[in-house]
Amino acid sequence: MDRAFTLLRSFDAEHRAQPLAELARRTGTPRSSALRMARKLVEVGALERLDDGRYVIGLRLLEIASLAPRGHGLRAVAMPFMEDLFHVTGQHVLLAVRDEAEALLVERLSAHDADPVRFRVGGRMPLPTTGVGLVLLAHAPADVQEAVIGSFEGGDGDDVVRTPAELRRALAEIRRGDYAVGTQSAPRPVLTVAAPVRDAEGVVAALSVVVPGTGPGPAAYVPAVRTTARAISRQLASERPAG
Repeated sequence: MDRAFTLLRSFDAEHRAQPLAELARRTGTPRSSALRMARKLVEVGALERLDDGRYVIGLRLLEIASLAPRGHGLRAVAMPFMEDLFHVTGQHVLLAVRDEAEALLVERLSAHDADPVRFRVGGRMPLPTTGVGLVLLAHAPADVQEAVIGSFEGGDGDDVVRTPAELRRALAEIRRGDYAVGTQSAPRPVLTVAAPVRDAEGVVAALSVVVPGTGPGPAAYVPAVRTTARAISRQLASERPAG
């Protein structure tokens, strides 16, 4: 099972279709073993084989993944509220959950003329350098926070948070204010405002807008983002009561 998942994880945004030789190389698996696993995964629908011999992720995985409550289930509840926020802002609206020390983007709404963003639905995002990531990190268990803070080196990401001490202060401020504001000047000016989404047991996701940094400041977006996050939270809490 571990070897099969290693093979499946070799697919990503840059490797959506792979020939057998590439699967074997990227997983460090002998070609004969990669062929056996690929054939079995095709049999169960986890992979599909194209006419040119390359392999792609199969629809059976999409069918199974749609049952994940932290992915599709959360998205189904949040989508109507996200659409309202999208119409108000006309830019990017993101919804992410935490998976260990990373954020996983489960939904994104984007205007056709919005500035490009780096992250795709299903893609992973760093916790300390993204708006949704900062919110998720601020409400993560203490051991996760300390591990991320301890390994933080700054670099790309928020213009204000550049050191472990600044990251620690930012997380405390996010918990106090119940939202995060981030700015980034390169490669283009970007502003993000994010807020936590809760169910009956606590923070389960983060919602954000990502807009050009040359437009209105965060005060123009904070009320809308917080209101939308709270609306999603009320819906989640009513559908999944504690206990």
